[in-house]
Amino acid sequence: MTAATATAPLARLAPIALDELVERASLQTRIDRKYVVRATALENLLAGLDPDTRVLEIGGLRDFRYESVYFDTPALTSYWMAARARRKRFKVRTRSYVDSDSTFLEVKTRGARSATVKDRLEYSPDERGEVSPEGYDYAWSTLEEAGFDELEPTILVPTLITRYERMTLFVAGSASRATIDTGLRWVIDEQHPLERPDIAIVETKSGSRASDVDRLLWAHGHRPATISKYGTGLAALRNDLPSNKWSRILRRHFDVAPLSYTPTSVKDAS
Repeated sequence: MTAATATAPLARLAPIALDELVERASLQTRIDRKYVVRATALENLLAGLDPDTRVLEIGGLRDFRYESVYFDTPALTSYWMAARARRKRFKVRTRSYVDSDSTFLEVKTRGARSATVKDRLEYSPDERGEVSPEGYDYAWSTLEEAGFDELEPTILVPTLITRYERMTLFVAGSASRATIDTGLRWVIDEQHPLERPDIAIVETKSGSRASDVDRLLWAHGHRPATISKYGTGLAALRNDLPSNKWSRILRRHFDVAPLSYTPTSVKDAS
């Protein structure tokens, strides 16, 4: 069984339109918790969702294709901030909603209280693989306003591509959202992608309190995982990068033996 086929229990749930989802649970500032769930456990887990849970539906579709192109400095500042578990860190990416042919440049920042803030700029799908002059100004001004004034503006280069299918849930009881990502693929070289069809990444997005989906996952023995599509994927594909933070995930779910490192032996890119 693949993770994509294990989402069958969601077919019984009522739909929710995008406008209503945004109105009731936009959560641009939120606490995110991620879980890695094997396909063999996913179906049973989803069967336990509250019947009032609703699934995002647009144009008759519930499973949407996503592509993200991540950008970093030549020194991989964003990667190193995540790898060293800095409380303050950021990501810059274009996110393309393939089915609707729309793209945004997104800047995600995390502050000292672990709250994630996402700012975004409408972007041309044809430019999704690069940072345009307008995108460059937007990214660096957003980072400066978010308190990253210690960073010196420099070029941002494409570093990693991720592709997957996503279903989004609205959880009425806790006014929160959850996403289920399947068909996971990471790409640096299109000829040698990293694919994991046997797992799903479930992400809960709520305010300060845990959501009903978090509690359901905990009841089934799942705990939040230290995984980042960008950081973990880059560490899995590049054996020259240290990956201590994601070592357990890499061994358990990616069949990768992580490269250990001594922090003092690596130049601090930030």
